[in-house]
Amino acid sequence: MNNCLRELRTARGWTQADLADHLDVSRQTVNALETGRYDPSLPLAFRLARLFGQRIEDIFQDDPQP
Repeated sequence: MNNCLRELRTARGWTQADLADHLDVSRQTVNALETGRYDPSLPLAFRLARLFGQRIEDIFQDDPQP
């Protein structure tokens, strides 16, 4: 799953640790989300959407099927 979390985070001047603090997750979780190695749970996706004032589908895009 593709996402624009890194762009949203850096636009606010936040480090991965800052975002992790806002979400009450580890910095490693933020890194895994940003690199696409981890898809968020629905509650975490909603927290991200509220935090950035975006819709979930504006932050996360499904990978196109071949």
